[in-house]
Parts: sequence; C-alpha cells; structure tokens
Amino acid sequence: MLHTHHLHAHLLFLSPHSHTASFPFPSRTTTSHSPRFHVTSIRRGSSSLSFRNRGRGSILNSVANGGTEHQKQPVNRAYPFHEIEPKWQRFWEHNRTFRTPDDDIDTTKPKYYVLDMFPYPSGAGLHVGHPLGYTATDILARYKRMQGYNVLHPMGWDAFGLPAEQYAIETGTHPKLTTVRNINRFRTQLKSLGFSYDWDREISTIEPDYYKWTQWIFLQLLKRGLAYQAEVPVNWCPALGTVLANEEVIDGVSERGGHPVIRKPMRQWMLKITAYADRLLEDLDDLDWPESVKEMQRNWIGRSEGAEMEFCILDSDGKERDEKIIVYTTRPETIFGATYLVVAPEHSLLPSLVSIAQSKHVEDYVDLATRKSDLERTELQKEKTGVFTGCYAKNPANGEAIPIWVADYVLGGYGTGAIMAVPAHDSRDYDFALKYDAPISWVIMPDGKSVDFGKAFIGEGIIVNSSNTLVGLDINGLSSKEAALTVIEWAEKSGKGKRKVNYKLRDWLFARQRYWGEPIPVIFIDDSGETVPLCETELPLILPELDDFSPTGTGEPPLSKAVSWGKTADSLSGRPATRETNTMPQWAGSCWYYLRFMDPHNSKELVGKTKERYWGPVDVYVGGAEHAVLHLLYARFWHKVLFDIGVVSTKEPFQCVINQGIILGEVQYMACRDQDGNLISADSTDLLNEHKLEIIPAEKAMKSGDSFVLKENPNIRLHARTHKMSKSRGNVVNPDDVVSEYGADSLRLYEMFMGPLRDSKTWSTSGIEGVHRFLGRTWRLIVGSPLSDGTFKDRTVSVDEEPTIEQLRCLHKCIAKYSGNRGN
Repeated sequence: MLHTHHLHAHLLFLSPHSHTASFPFPSRTTTSHSPRFHVTSIRRGSSSLSFRNRGRGSILNSVANGGTEHQKQPVNRAYPFHEIEPKWQRFWEHNRTFRTPDDDIDTTKPKYYVLDMFPYPSGAGLHVGHPLGYTATDILARYKRMQGYNVLHPMGWDAFGLPAEQYAIETGTHPKLTTVRNINRFRTQLKSLGFSYDWDREISTIEPDYYKWTQWIFLQLLKRGLAYQAEVPVNWCPALGTVLANEEVIDGVSERGGHPVIRKPMRQWMLKITAYADRLLEDLDDLDWPESVKEMQRNWIGRSEGAEMEFCILDSDGKERDEKIIVYTTRPETIFGATYLVVAPEHSLLPSLVSIAQSKHVEDYVDLATRKSDLERTELQKEKTGVFTGCYAKNPANGEAIPIWVADYVLGGYGTGAIMAVPAHDSRDYDFALKYDAPISWVIMPDGKSVDFGKAFIGEGIIVNSSNTLVGLDINGLSSKEAALTVIEWAEKSGKGKRKVNYKLRDWLFARQRYWGEPIPVIFIDDSGETVPLCETELPLILPELDDFSPTGTGEPPLSKAVSWGKTADSLSGRPATRETNTMPQWAGSCWYYLRFMDPHNSKELVGKTKERYWGPVDVYVGGAEHAVLHLLYARFWHKVLFDIGVVSTKEPFQCVINQGIILGEVQYMACRDQDGNLISADSTDLLNEHKLEIIPAEKAMKSGDSFVLKENPNIRLHARTHKMSKSRGNVVNPDDVVSEYGADSLRLYEMFMGPLRDSKTWSTSGIEGVHRFLGRTWRLIVGSPLSDGTFKDRTVSVDEEPTIEQLRCLHKCIAKYSGNRGN
C-alpha cells in the first residue's frame, strides 16, 4: 500500500530557488477530484523547462524553495537544507498549510483518514524508530491530497501513565509539568521532520476537555452493565503501589523498576468485554489487517466449544462428598482417559481439598504461584510444576478415584479454574504425568496408523478403552467427533455436565491505584455503600492537585490523600459520599482518540454525527506490532459499544492496520581477547565464555564470504550482531542529531528506502550519508554548485507562462528517451 517509488512524497523541502513552484508527479490512477498538471516555464541559465499545477493538494508548496533573490549559503554546504527546511516549516506553520477544513469542509469530495498510533511523550523524546511509521503515513497523506481527497492526518498525545507518576515520586515534580514539557519536545521534533499534521486538531488525553468524554463513555458502560466491581486476583506491586497489567510484569517483577509483583485478590472495576467476544471475533474477517494480527486476536479471544463435567470430591474414606469440582474440557471424548484433576492455585475449593499432610507443601506452592504473571504460568516451553493436594475425585465415566493436584499452568480465570488431565492426549498433561509418575491411559488411536507411545497423541482418531455399562456410556469405535457429541448428550441426560462455549478472553481489569490517570466518575454513599454514578452534567471530574504522589503503603490509591476532594455529597439526594479514588488505566484515553480527531473542539458531544459519518472509519492506521492485541482489542470493544448506542455509524474503528517494523541499532562487530590480550575469533570453541567480547569499530571490519573478519588480520572472525535500540546498549540514534547533520529529507528518504515498512531494519550511518549525497547531487543538478562565497551563479526560477513549442519538444524527447531506457 505504501510505495517508495513516489520520490516527490519523500523530498519535502528540496527545490531550486524559485517562486512557489512544485514538481508533482500525477498518479497513474486518477479520480474526478485529481489535480490537473500543466507545463509551466522553469528556467535555469539558458535552458528552460516548464510545469504548472492548476489543481489542489499538490506537493508544490511542500518542496519549493521560494524567493527570486540569491541567498547566501555556507561554502561547505552543497545542499543547504539548514536554510531550506526551517524556512518551509515556518511557512507551513504561519499559513496553516496542512489544516483540514472543519465546519467548512466540502463533503462532496472523497475523504481519507490516515492515522498514526499517537505516542506516549516520554522524557527520552523521539528516536529514529518513530519517524519510520510517521513518514510512511505522511507520504500517503500528501499523495491523497494530490489526488483531490480531503485528508485527515492528525497527531496527539497518550499522556497519562505510570512513567510520569514514577518520575514525579522520584523528583517531587508534578507529573503534568513533566508531561507538558515532554509533549512540547515531541511536538518540536515532529515539526522539525516536516510532517503534514493538522496541528489545529492536536489533542492530549490529560486535558479535562478530552477526558470528560472518556468519563462519559465509562458512564455509558456502567448504565449498560458493562462496568462492574468484583473481587479478582490481580498483579499487585507493593513498591509501585498499584495493580499492573500482565504485559507490565516480566519474570515476576514489574517492567518498570524491576520490583517484585505478587498475585492477590482485590476489589476492582472491571469492563465486560467478554459480552462482545463473538462480535470481536466474527468482525475480524471483514478487516484489511495483517493475518498475523487477526490470528493473535483470535487466539487472545480464544473461543472454544466443549463441555463442563462434574467430578465428585471423595473424602478420606473414599465416599462422595457434597462438593463437586466442575472442569471445562474441549475434548469430552477423552473422559475415560482422565487420570487426575488439576485446579488452579487460586481455585475457591482448594482450601477444602488440602489434606493436613500436604498443607505446608500446597501453601508454599501457592505463595510461589502468586509471584508469576498469567503469561509466565501458561508459557508452553516452561517446565510444568505442581503439588498433590492429598485429595481424590471420582471420574464420572469409569468411577475410578483420581488424584487432585494444584498446578500453576491452570488459570483461575479461564474456564472453571480446573481441568481433567488426559496425559495420553495432551502434551502439557503428558509432561506433567511423566514428571510426577501419574497414570497414562490411551483412549484414542489414530485411524489406520500406529501410535507412538513415547509422546502424547493429540489428534483425532478412533475411540478405545471407553465403555462403562454401569453408567450407560459406550463410545468405543466411534470417531473423535461422534464420541464428543455422544459424551455431551450423556452428560446432559445424566446431570453430569453440559455443553459449553468458552473463551480465553477475560473481562478487562479497569482500575489502577495511581494518581496520574482519569478519575472514575463514581461516588459511594457513606451510610449504605451504594455505588452512584455522577450525573453527566457534572463532567469532567477533574483530577485534584497533589504534592505527594507516592504509594500509601496500605493498598489505598494515592488519590485517597486528596481528602477534601474525596469527601462529597450525592447531587440528587444530598447524602454524604466518598469519591472513587482508583483511576482509569492508560489504555482508557487511547481507546477512542481517533474519534475526537474528527471533531476535537466539540464541547457538547464526543463527536458530531455528521463528521463521524464522513470521516469514519480510519482508512489506514499505522503503529507498532506490540499493540496488535490489547490496544486494538480494547478500542474495537469501545467502538462497538458506541455503535450500539448510536454514537458511531461503523462497526469497526480501523479498516486497515499496518504494523511497521522496528529499527535496530547499527551492526556491532565483536571479537575476543585471550589471556595475553591478543584478539582472537569471537566464535573460538570453548573460549567464548572465558574471554571478554570486545566491540571492533566498523571501519576495521570487512566482509569475507558469508562472515566478517578483521581487516588487519582476516584470520580473526568477527561476530556481527544487531540489537534493538536501548539506552543500556548505548545504540540509540537521536533524530535531532540526524536532522542537524543531514537534514529531515535525508532522514525521511533513508528510512523509506531501508526496506519494506513492515520489516525490521538495521540503522546504518553510511546509508544515510549516501542518501544525503544523492540529495546534494539532485540539488546541484537543478541549481548548480555553490561559488566560493556560498552564492549560486545559476538559479532556477518559475514563471507562470505557457511553454513554447521548443520547450515541449525538449520535454517530450526527454520522456521518450527515459521510457526507452526503461524498456531496455
């Protein structure tokens, strides 16, 4: 979709000394709204060539360097980007060149909404990875303007979040001050890169005029029973004093700060995204998204069809107790092969299952499990662990007593929090059974093939060893599918279970114990504890000023320190009440910001219906693959709710999603030094771990066959590695430095020619130097080389005249020659 052969779209500033002339290249496919291009004289010295643009949306004003007078250039600048680029940036800002009309827009023209995933304004500023996607969308925006489209190409800031709060705690600086400072830096950097954003539509999630509508959406969810409170196990970080999402926990510690994280139950606000699971799944088919992203969302939603089965718990004498464990299985046909049960560490029945002899072992295991995230617990490659509870249950199909284990690879939030383990036909159960010497019973055989008893057979086949006349169930000889239906029918008739559709998707944990977030517009009546939503007329509920943002140490959010703000009264009854002191997660403001860009100054509604119908949905949405699941899923959920209540007219927010690849740091060449200090090959056998790797400067490395060697001694082989840019590795490239040395056009053009947008790419300083030399040659071709005093003898001017026959003949000869060369 995004092509790099439209060279004019990359070169924003490069142009000769002329009036506002431009050099647009018309699209091969045009519409009735496409601009018309005519030849107009452009004279350099004694020769001349002409173009004239009579249409709108041209790159003309983007690339031309106006002015007919000679301008002084430094002698050492073959291409004076340091004068050209700032000049046009000032021109664009002063003239609001890229402003998208609002109320005065011509809706008879086609629209194109191209959007970047707006950034979190960190203190580190932009890195060269940011402009990759931004440049691609900018090319597309300019291209569509040239075709006569009304283009919406905005930018804003996802500005609430934990990093700013942590910085505030460490330095005592209010997070709004640091956030605004960071926003100003990001904005300056983006403008220096020449992006054609409509800055009149700039939004920030921290502004009350914006989060008023985030709070309004929450109230609509609450009205419809899609927001509720529940006691749920959460990732609690005592040091940060807040709940963390699963993706914010790595190896049992917080991603930010590396603090220990535990699992504990807390009363939290939840959003019922599961109510939309089927629609979120089904509507993926109509989207122009990468198949890998759609598959990730399908897996995250995780719809499966199966059955819930009841297993009676046995007492110490082997008699049935009144309690039952309900398991969910997608393979009901394997029930005769269930040789043990596994419950999650957080299962509600676990305390009643543990024998006295096993209590200490189970207690220690559960404590360890609370320190792991759900992602860690379910990782397929990790070694499975568990502890026997000391209790047994009765298999309803064959009547056998089978042991009950607790293991952290079963999650309390998925299914029923308990599974029947069939080690012969499930790889996880098989590994667990081998480790703990549990029985393995084969009940499925591959049709017409031999079975490898050295591993689990997880496919479908013919059922064996699965008959019990006492309970009226015989599925021997049936295919897997036939047997599954038969078992479900038997379970429903006998009261042993029922058909069930399940999802991996869990309701969205929506509360954070933080200060720097949107206040939740809810109060609790003091004398009754009743939950009362604020009236919509009371929005926005503005975040109060605080001097102390540190965790309370009690689990209470920092907002509880704002005592006078927290004490209030119900506006309808006048009864004393207390405000909710949890805040919304950072995800909240980013769920719907694309809608606010359509109508950013509307004080009466989230988005005007006319503008939403015209601009929606987003035509192209570009951002990192790290947001492929959660952000996109949450935004789709909110959008569908807004669709149901008539706020938006489309079922989906983003018609096309493109994930740009990451830019890796420059290649690092490494060798080792032996004990005597001599360089040796980095891949020397048995020496790599005994000798320190040393980075070799790139100029001392050379290619030799498929590997790299040291120039001065080709016998020394070098490791060539690339890494993701990070401060710790010291390989971050600041775009400010690149723009200062080479100019914005060089950076933009280089990043577009590094490779396909979706691929990861390696930064190369020599590569951008090559692009910069190309721009210099282009400049010299049009304008000429600078004289010793920095001026140019020859210059190109634009005049609004009809071309002469000789000029047209010259142009046509050039085109014919170029076309002929291409044909060869």
